[in-house]
Amino acid sequence: MKILHIISSGGMYGAEAVILNMSRVLNEGAHHSTLGVFANTSNSNLQLHENAAKEGIESSLISCKGQIDWNVVANIRALSARTGADVVHAHGYKADIYVYFALRRLGIPLVSTCHTWYDNDLMVSLYGTADRFVLRKYARIVAVSSEVKERLLKAGVRDAKIRLVQNGIDLRPFDAASPSLRGDARSERMLIVGLVGRLSKEKGIDIFLRAAARVLANFPNTRFVVVGDGPDKDALQALSDELNIRDSVSLLGRRDDMPSVYASLDVMVSSSRQEGLPIAVLEGMASGLPLVATAVGEVPSVVLDGRTGVLLPAEDVGLLARGIESLLGDASKRNRFGAAGRKLIEEQFSAERMTADYLRVYEEAIDAEKVSSR
Repeated sequence: MKILHIISSGGMYGAEAVILNMSRVLNEGAHHSTLGVFANTSNSNLQLHENAAKEGIESSLISCKGQIDWNVVANIRALSARTGADVVHAHGYKADIYVYFALRRLGIPLVSTCHTWYDNDLMVSLYGTADRFVLRKYARIVAVSSEVKERLLKAGVRDAKIRLVQNGIDLRPFDAASPSLRGDARSERMLIVGLVGRLSKEKGIDIFLRAAARVLANFPNTRFVVVGDGPDKDALQALSDELNIRDSVSLLGRRDDMPSVYASLDVMVSSSRQEGLPIAVLEGMASGLPLVATAVGEVPSVVLDGRTGVLLPAEDVGLLARGIESLLGDASKRNRFGAAGRKLIEEQFSAERMTADYLRVYEEAIDAEKVSSR
């Protein structure tokens, strides 16, 4: 089977990791996965395209000038024909909309994955409304969480078209990775607490920083790191200064050595206000890290309170701080939770399992398209 993934990427986040993880498994087997990545004139990010090329995964750029560029429709149509795609798999509202208008009358099965919706400003909300309208026309729509599925149903997408597929990862990059954040004697003695995610409101990084300030009062020899980029970077740096914790907190930006970053941490935190199933959480657990996480989206399916980590309600700075402290003060608990988390990822959240689930969705989409074209 030939699968063409289309995405307008803002960086190496959850959707991008899903595409790469799945493409590796597909291309190692009897199938062929290729990528089409938007090259936007504004806010262009080609990291996914570049990473795919490094791994030998075929990837093409789709030029897009401005918010609306109807040349994209012709370019997607040509790319689909050139790759001989049996299924076109769109990721995100922009790809969903353009793919629909490019291929709606060509009999090619369309699949979309709804990773998350935030609708946190008027423009994004309008795009989200248009997205959910065109998704009704897709052969199959994958939701990464029950919350996303409920939103699809409320938007008028038929239940028969929706499939719930949990994310999975390739565990191999996280085996025996060398730590990259411990290059001096001082860092060797420190405990390091990390959060990985886009610097935006839904990730709750402001909550993480406020909790860090409380933890530092009791565990002053602790370093906190935030890995990722996004629109709230300046505001979060200002909050760090306001809390007087700049010397103990590092905003590291985007990193290309994530397995080595995870290998540097002692505790990982997910303080999100809203989530699906974050790839970063799965990667941290694959690295043997204990988690302190908020109980949002599908996070409770992997962060099992008292077994693989500490699960807490969102938006509670005090509870988050106490959860972090409970792990910093107990090395045996960190080791126990980390080992149990790694085992859970191996058994239930591998890229192989995720890819097998998607292949079933693709086969259903092909069958559904054949029925609708009769």
